[in-house]
Amino acid sequence: MTDRTTYVTFAGVRRRGWTDTMTRDLLGTPDLQGRDPRRWSLSPLRLYLLARVETVERTPEFAETSALAPARSAAAVAYAERRRAAVLASIRAEPIEVPRLPGPELERRAVRHRQLLGARESAARGTPAGALVRWQVSYLRHALARYESLLDGLYGETGRGEAERLLRRRLYEAIAAAYPALADECRRRIRVER
Repeated sequence: MTDRTTYVTFAGVRRRGWTDTMTRDLLGTPDLQGRDPRRWSLSPLRLYLLARVETVERTPEFAETSALAPARSAAAVAYAERRRAAVLASIRAEPIEVPRLPGPELERRAVRHRQLLGARESAARGTPAGALVRWQVSYLRHALARYESLLDGLYGETGRGEAERLLRRRLYEAIAAAYPALADECRRRIRVER
């Protein structure tokens, strides 16, 4: 059994001001590694000897690397912000081309799309009021899915949620412009998905 007071976890090392790179470069492999018996996780529990961590913290290499860490973090944040701004600008600038279909053809495709999604029961009993408009907007939204590639390269906190909302809003606005009869449903979806 290990004495918990002599070891520090990877999260504990990070709380002490270490970055992932500093931990990898200055501490290397953990002194103990295994599964945490108190919780299930795919990542192993990494433990470092507290005495070894404190010894490395007194070295000039640690002082030098920890002094550079804020600048590196600021650079990473600045890069993520530039990437987010570039993606938002490309979403705003991208022309959205909605397929123009005659009314009966759009209805037929929307019903067929709905059936392919597994909603056979409602098509067999007849179309509920207003459902055909919702199905048409869903079909057109699916037909415009290729524009989702504009979101490539955005992850987590780099503005992906904001970019997704902007893209959805632009797609619904384009559908409403191409099919004025569907404008109310598009506005409703913009409100709901906000």
